[in-house]
Amino acid sequence: ESVKNLIKKFSDLINTDGTVASVEEMGKRKLAYEINKQKEGFYLVFKFEAKPELIAELERNYRITDEVMKFMVVKEEE
Repeated sequence: ESVKNLIKKFSDLINTDGTVASVEEMGKRKLAYEINKQKEGFYLVFKFEAKPELIAELERNYRITDEVMKFMVVKEEE
């Protein structure tokens, strides 16, 4: 339930000034190391196109969202 809410929240944020190509739910997996006393996490991969200004706003939202333990934004090679 909370994963679906996060997907909708971040998809809506990206769609304000970009487009979401796909969202891949990789499921619950064991973390390489413990984060905030958690040993497992739910992995999501968003593929999207957006302007650089949106990336900064998206990262800010990741930081203030309690459910997000770690995140990484990577530019895909063409």
